[in-house]
Amino acid sequence: MSKTQRGSDLPGSMAWASSFDAFFKNFKRESQILSEENIILIKSYTETNNLQKALSVINNALRDIENAPLNIAVTGETGTGKSTFINALRGVGQEDIGAAPTGVTETTWERIPYLHPKLPQVILWDLPGIGSSSFPPENYLTEMKFGQYDFFIIISATRFKENDAQLAKAITKMKMNFYFVRTKIDIDVDNEQKSKPKTFNKENVLMKIQGDCSRHLQKALSSEPRIFLVSNFDVSDFDFPALQTTLLRELPAHKRHVFMLSLNDVTEETINLKRDSLKQKVFLEALKAGVLATIPLGGMIMDDIENLDETFDLYKSYFGLDDASLRKIAKKFNTPVNTLKARLRFPHLFTQMNNESLEDKLRKYIHHISSVTGGPVAAGIYFKKSYYLQNLFIDAAANDAIALLNKEDLLENKVEPYVSKPPDYWE
Repeated sequence: MSKTQRGSDLPGSMAWASSFDAFFKNFKRESQILSEENIILIKSYTETNNLQKALSVINNALRDIENAPLNIAVTGETGTGKSTFINALRGVGQEDIGAAPTGVTETTWERIPYLHPKLPQVILWDLPGIGSSSFPPENYLTEMKFGQYDFFIIISATRFKENDAQLAKAITKMKMNFYFVRTKIDIDVDNEQKSKPKTFNKENVLMKIQGDCSRHLQKALSSEPRIFLVSNFDVSDFDFPALQTTLLRELPAHKRHVFMLSLNDVTEETINLKRDSLKQKVFLEALKAGVLATIPLGGMIMDDIENLDETFDLYKSYFGLDDASLRKIAKKFNTPVNTLKARLRFPHLFTQMNNESLEDKLRKYIHHISSVTGGPVAAGIYFKKSYYLQNLFIDAAANDAIALLNKEDLLENKVEPYVSKPPDYWE
């Protein structure tokens, strides 16, 4: 029996198509990993019960999402904090192995690639500043192989210069995106506070810096560019989170997933975006495995657990819960790593609590999801054990990552075994 024939036995493709459409529309644009075109195609094919074509679109979309390379070009003159910015975006410390060297005079005119430590398909390219060359902007882009990048980040530590604006104009002609980033804002704010303690106002200082940068750029650009004020040493402060959200929103849908996974878990919003991205990918994988097929809930749950060990480890890495990441956090908190692990839920996900096995917890989870996603129709979509298990992993990992943002809440004594709050259907 074909997949199309099996699909016709279910409560109706029209209802399923509507459920599919609603699922993806729940997510913010910056976290959507499926393009609007693909959503429309899949919905259309399922409405006409053409499940083979729907599966083909899903399969191609997953291939693009999983294999998408992301190349980010970062350019700026020596001394602007370019290398430190690259390390910050990669989540690499200045003294870590593989960090971009900082405080070094630029002596080469070669572009240098820096791979993300956990996602090698994400590459940040350190390009020499155009101000240090005799090339006009158009020739600079050719020399730097402009066609290989997804977008450009133009960095300054003082004010943007004529060369920066001309480079932006040349990039625009190539129909590519660019972003102006003003670094070392934390230093400027601290200096202003020390020099003018009585009249210091942080917002006024930031507005002054923003205005100064804009004025210099407007002389060469016809429109007022957006400028992000950042501190390379605190990516949760100033405009760094806004920069990340903007980059996500303006990337093609299939490239958002890998970029989201590459981001540091420094804000709750970033963690939630990462959670949303992973849930969409898991949803698509479940559909690929058995779209509109009724999959029995019986069987050995432990079989799925054993098959998902690798996925479990991946989620630990994505949310900064792997052993190496936890050791860094424990050192930062000045706390033994085992004490930290004892306060988290994800490392203990497979252990029994209150004589309740993971299988029992899983049944509760499935009951909850099916009750809020459509009953019988949902049975044809969601009843895939690996889908539920992976969602359990994602929820638990994201909750722990959020808990790790707050040292005091995480380490204070609680009656409960773990600080991170589980979903209400877990207990």
